Amino acid sequence: MTEQKKSRRQKLEEYVAQNPKDAFSRYGLALEFLREGNKAGAEAQFRTLIENHADYVPGFQMYAQMLAQDERHAETRSILTAGIAAATRVGNTHARSEMEGLLAELEAA
Repeated sequence: MTEQKKSRRQKLEEYVAQNPKDAFSRYGLALEFLREGNKAGAEAQFRTLIENHADYVPGFQMYAQMLAQDERHAETRSILTAGIAAATRVGNTHARSEMEGLLAELEAA
């Protein structure tokens, strides 16, 4: 298949296969799966991302949002708690605040 005919997901999959430790590409692949409606694929990528990059805050944030949309509240709380800790470690106060807000919404429900 030529480069022009490959989908964005296919290109990202190839890049991740060649560079499995590249957090940004894995995050992009997770988002692409999510955009396509492939939540199982997105979840696998988010899990790998946060297992290997404990300070990659956007991964926690988007993964938690996906879980919350699916009403997987216990898992959402767990990911948010870990994400808030990561955001605190790296000084990302904006993301921390957003995740704390989502966590508060879950607690109020």
